[in-house]
Amino acid sequence: MRSNLGLVTLIGLVIANMIGAGVFTTSGFALGDLGSPVLVLVAWLIGGIIAICGAISYGALSRLLPYSGGEYLFLSRNVHPLAGFIAGWISLLAGFTGAIAYAAITFAVYLLPGSSSTKLTGNIVATLAILAALVIHGFRVRHGAAIQNITVALKLLLIVFFIGSVAFGPGFAEWEGVRAYQATDSGGFSLTAFATTLMWISFSYSGFNAAIYVAGEVDNARQMVPRAILQATIITTIIYLLLNTIFVFAPDPAAVSFKEDVAVIAASVLGGESLAKVIRAIIIVALFTSLSAMVMIGPRVYAQMAEDGLMPGALKFTRDAPHGAIIMQALLAIVVVWITSLRELLSYLGFTLGISAAATVASLFVLVRRNPALAVQLPAYPWAPLVFICFTLLFAGLAAFRNPWEMLAAILTILTGILLYFILHRS
Repeated sequence: MRSNLGLVTLIGLVIANMIGAGVFTTSGFALGDLGSPVLVLVAWLIGGIIAICGAISYGALSRLLPYSGGEYLFLSRNVHPLAGFIAGWISLLAGFTGAIAYAAITFAVYLLPGSSSTKLTGNIVATLAILAALVIHGFRVRHGAAIQNITVALKLLLIVFFIGSVAFGPGFAEWEGVRAYQATDSGGFSLTAFATTLMWISFSYSGFNAAIYVAGEVDNARQMVPRAILQATIITTIIYLLLNTIFVFAPDPAAVSFKEDVAVIAASVLGGESLAKVIRAIIIVALFTSLSAMVMIGPRVYAQMAEDGLMPGALKFTRDAPHGAIIMQALLAIVVVWITSLRELLSYLGFTLGISAAATVASLFVLVRRNPALAVQLPAYPWAPLVFICFTLLFAGLAAFRNPWEMLAAILTILTGILLYFILHRS
């Protein structure tokens, strides 16, 4: 089953999964809420530290269980098969199907001109994007990984080109946002607003664990997967800080506060329409690589569940890829594209995935309680997992407070998972 996926491919998977539309859209709302570009950057830095703590924790889990399957594998082996099945069920509904649909719909929004964008044409474009990812990853793993690496490299090259263009433009002191920040007194600090901003920023850091889903196809996975997760998360954090320095300091704060297209506005201020087109191209490529990565890694969870007898045998690996699971994943995502909207998807994803990730990292404490000698073998234990769990639960609580329907949807997902587990277990 091993496909000899290398470190570059693993790092590319993580970066592809992390860098989507969030980094290009979040900071306008963050600046409006916080009132200070410095606080916005501090929030992005703290979000990166939390993600790095999560990467260290997931890396420790992968060292102990270097196989494909993600949260399903860790919870079913470390806690109880029921806990693992619920995590796998969440992965199916929210972690990948919902997330792929969200990325595909957003991809269509950015690809289509405003004048020609309708719900019908947007759904058609989103469907075609998912089918393209199916073709890339549905046949040969090596070919799919090669194409994925090329598109991720293109994304990174465009980002480097954008940052380089800005670096050779007007000096930092001449940026409108810098002058405005120097000329105004710092306003009051709101802990609630800062925590809410961190919650939204945390969505942009989700996906740091992408490499764990293909660990069973990696030689020396105990070493390679943790390295890939940590290195890719650090690289992404640096990219996020550089990009957001441009987004919140280049334009006048009034021009970007509470605006979704903060990246395009900042690029237009610094380089006119030509640089704005570069940003749009980056976002389009980033969204496609993100949905492509999820189409590749998500089916590995269902393949492992099929191996354990908890899903149909047709979803198992055949030769070097779980072809049936990949086809099922793409079809489910297409169905979701046609029956829901961006707002509904975003509301559902945040709370549900946060609970699953926190429970997965918490399983480290279960392992150490059973075998205390493991504590000295786990990097940054217990502080890294504690930081990740506490902040993830805080964000989930904030999300539930803002929209109680998210918590209800998550509870229904868990209850249906429990019911389905006992039905399958009995059969």
